[in-house]
Amino acid sequence: MDILIKPIVTEKMTGQTEDLKCYGFIVDKRANKNQIKKAIQDMYGVSVVSVNTMRYGGKEKSRFSRTGVVRGRSSAYKKAIVALNDGEVIDFYSNI
Repeated sequence: MDILIKPIVTEKMTGQTEDLKCYGFIVDKRANKNQIKKAIQDMYGVSVVSVNTMRYGGKEKSRFSRTGVVRGRSSAYKKAIVALNDGEVIDFYSNI
């Protein structure tokens, strides 16, 4: 099971990273906190202090077009906020 899907790189998450040393990831919906912690420690080589998870349900979306109302749904996902020890960082931009 591929646990880590992608990191969250937004303005709000970057602010939390600078202030609280917390990083955000979109993770597999079936993963638990222990699996997420182990996956991050293996991939980035850092020690994780805590993992907080949140589940987001998909939202109904609709818009009006020339052919009528178009309806859709955004996908549901699970988000993990990971806190690291002092002095440790994860560099998302090293591969670019």
